[in-house]
Order: sequence, then structure tokens, then C-alpha cells
Amino acid sequence: MWSFHKWFERHSLILIVGILLVVSIGGLVQITPLFFIESTIERVDGVRPYTPLELAGRRVYIREGCYVCHSQMIRPLRDEVERYGHYSLAAESMYDHPFQWGSKRSGPDLARVGGRYSDEWHRAHLVDPRSVVPESVMPPYAFLANADVDATQMDDHVRTNRLLNVPYTDEQLANAETDALAQAQPMGEHAFDFEQRYPGVAVRDFDGNPERVTEMDALIAYLQMLGTGVDFNAYQADTPENRR
Repeated sequence: MWSFHKWFERHSLILIVGILLVVSIGGLVQITPLFFIESTIERVDGVRPYTPLELAGRRVYIREGCYVCHSQMIRPLRDEVERYGHYSLAAESMYDHPFQWGSKRSGPDLARVGGRYSDEWHRAHLVDPRSVVPESVMPPYAFLANADVDATQMDDHVRTNRLLNVPYTDEQLANAETDALAQAQPMGEHAFDFEQRYPGVAVRDFDGNPERVTEMDALIAYLQMLGTGVDFNAYQADTPENRR
């Protein structure tokens, strides 16, 4: 009765076509509904696009492979919520291209690391991880303090994100290169203009060296904003019960 599968196994081309057909049907069943469900990503107050400096820091984070040992997604399980905080919302990753959810944790999850430690702690941790976490297996990243942020292509970076529906304005795009440096120079000539384009965003020297804007500045700026967009004390999930 079930011997017809031998026919597929003896004809590799037909087998490949059959596999592609089955996988395509399964993919369509999973993906198609997402195009018709407006609430696939719940809109949450406080979630904002990255600043140019944070984008530069995110680029350093990806380049150095931080995502290999750190996830950025808190699962809705009791032990995870008690350790890391509120479970991750889809909206918190809506401007991530690509997202950094991860699947392995040699180090702790970083979805809520923003504001948990001071800039000084992050600097010490990046320069010598075991100076603040004795059991850490993380390699040192002291060289980031000696590498200036390359902002020359930041406008292209912002433009690419805007093509992916990240809501950067024309003014933010036009000043991307300047803004990438202004966020880490609170006394600089462009700091005020940056604050107008990105209201409520922290403007300060992140790496302790006000003379230059380094990749250390960028990475710390990125880490310090992770998980800080949503006020979970006031957050209510968009459920049928809460719409009543």
C-alpha cells in the first residue's frame, strides 16, 4: 500500500521537487496569515529607532560576535522573567535588522541590560571582564577604546534602515554622520541639534574620554538603550480583555 515512496527514492529529481513542494506549502501556511493580521506586531509606546551612534554600536556588537554568547530575548518562563525582567515583546525588535534574539547563552541575556549598570561598569567589563565578573569567560575588548567611530557611511546605514520601514526623518538622514558623533559629545556644537532630532535620548560621554568618539562609546550607548524603551510598570498587553 505504501510502497509508492520507492518511486520517489529512485528518482532523485522528483524527490527534490516533492520536498520543495511540501516545504513551500508549509511555509505558506505559516507566513501568509502574517500579511493579513494587523496585530502581528503590537505597537508599544516608547519603542524608538536607534540613534546613529547606537547603530554604530550595534554594528560593533555584531562584528565582534557578541550575539554568539548573548541572547536578546527573554522567554515567557518564570525563571527567565524572575532573573531578567519582563518577557520580550515583538515590538522591541521591530527596528532590528537583523534581530539579535540568539539561541545560546554563554553569558547572560542582554534584552534588559540597559540602565542596569553604569557606563563605568561597562567600560571596566569591556576592558577586563574578570575585574567585575570573576567567573566570566568573555575576552577583553579594550581595543575598542582606541578605535574611532567611523561615521563616514552612517547616512547610508540610516538610509538602508529607512528602506526597511524604520521611520527616520529626512532631517535625521541628512545629519546622520554628525549625530553619530554628537551623542557622545554633550558639550559639542551639535549636541543641542541632536537632542531636537532625538528627544529624550541620553547625550553623554560613554567611554570616559571626551576628546574622541570611539567604538567603546558606540557599544556602550547601544547596550545602555537595550530594553529601556517600554515602561513595564504602565504596560498592558493588547488583549481582547484590555480593549473592553
